[in-house]
Amino acid sequence: MNDLPFALPCSVDELPEVFRQVHLPLGYWAHERPQALALASETRQWTFAELHARVMRRARAHAQAQAASTVLLPPRLGTVDTLVEFLAVLASGRCAAIGDPAWPPEVQAGVRASIAALPPAPQAAGDLKPFYIGFTSGTSGQPKGFRRHHRSWTQSFCAALRDWGGAACGPMIAPGRMHHSLFLFAALMGLWTGAGAVVQEHFSAQRTWADLVAHPGAVLVGVPSQLLVLLAFAHRRRHAGCATAALVLISGARWMREHTPRLRQLLTGARIIEFYGASETSFVAWMAADPNAPGQAVGHAFSNVSLCIGDSPQRPLPTGTPGRIWVRSAMQFMDYVHAKDGSAALCDEGWLSVRDVGWLDADGLLHLRGRESRMLVTAGRNVFPEEVETRLMQHPAVAQASVLGLPDELRGQCVHAVVQLRAGSHPTVDELARWCRLALEACKCPRHWWRWTREWPQTRSGKTDHAAIARLLWADEPGGLDPWR
Repeated sequence: MNDLPFALPCSVDELPEVFRQVHLPLGYWAHERPQALALASETRQWTFAELHARVMRRARAHAQAQAASTVLLPPRLGTVDTLVEFLAVLASGRCAAIGDPAWPPEVQAGVRASIAALPPAPQAAGDLKPFYIGFTSGTSGQPKGFRRHHRSWTQSFCAALRDWGGAACGPMIAPGRMHHSLFLFAALMGLWTGAGAVVQEHFSAQRTWADLVAHPGAVLVGVPSQLLVLLAFAHRRRHAGCATAALVLISGARWMREHTPRLRQLLTGARIIEFYGASETSFVAWMAADPNAPGQAVGHAFSNVSLCIGDSPQRPLPTGTPGRIWVRSAMQFMDYVHAKDGSAALCDEGWLSVRDVGWLDADGLLHLRGRESRMLVTAGRNVFPEEVETRLMQHPAVAQASVLGLPDELRGQCVHAVVQLRAGSHPTVDELARWCRLALEACKCPRHWWRWTREWPQTRSGKTDHAAIARLLWADEPGGLDPWR
């Protein structure tokens, strides 16, 4: 663990001033540990002194150019250059916005115009000053811009150190692009703690493995798809277990917990943690990865988070009753700045909901049913596709699953399941249907089945692209989908 100038566990109010803004510790570590490794990628590495000098040169350039109070970073910058430019914008006293380089040109243009039209950033001092605008998908297909102030992320850094302990102070391995807030957060936390960050221009399991071996005490932050690729790579290369990693943090999509024993065998010295949150809420709940945990459990609330279940936080539902999940913490976002739509978060007297539905059990364990926007109604009953997908993916023959509702004259909507099978597996539809009926109510069990025969569609954040699958189901000739009877 690094020599942090404050005690653990910590709270933001106990931090020295230099640690109350996301970027300021870079200068502190450049003075205290100038030759320590700050940032590394496949091709470059910088000490804290070198990185700080580069960031300050770029900050002066922004000041001399009299840049706007919010700067949208160029979309084609690489991972390292994006991170450097992000820090430079902050060091110049401005707010940085990071878009997705894969956006179509018309979306890029729309976001550029909306950022250029923003009024001056809200007046605030110190850690309440906005520093970051990220983007998350919306129901209209247009990305929603969410704005954060420094305190929301320094509170999150403190929550990680408080709940996960000193292991969270290790070098951060963040093998994803910086437009994904999960990896941006991880890289910035590594710089904030002084442990440094290791990033990648393009995800590589081989490079990730090498980084884990080379950085004792490392914290690997990844989405499930990356970890599955890492497991497959290690199996092909017959790698023995690596004992150097201290912590594995999994988020961004549901972790297939049946793979947890293999991950433990590969990263023998690491705690493996799943955490649940959202762009608007930051951390919500976490748990140690456990193959025997209930399928829809996402963990207990972080130590600085309050949870409530109900249509309104003023009318909580009884324990065990599903409803809208409300979150209250100091880690919440400020506001939306672009394309607010029907999927926008709800706010109610300090409580926030991203329209996820779940329940709390008697032990305070949060269970997630799914997103309201994906809920389908069949024969008058509400069905959350995530619950059915979780059950399907617990079957040893199923690699991926997407559950969707299509119009049905009798039921209103009918449950369709699209599955990708594991290589060499040949289950029958009747077998999978029986598997579902063993754990699910009859109304939730799929009535129509499809086999996916191509590469599984994923968003750039590693989640299943259900919208792409739905478009094929609606198509006259659904290439890549075979009806399965």
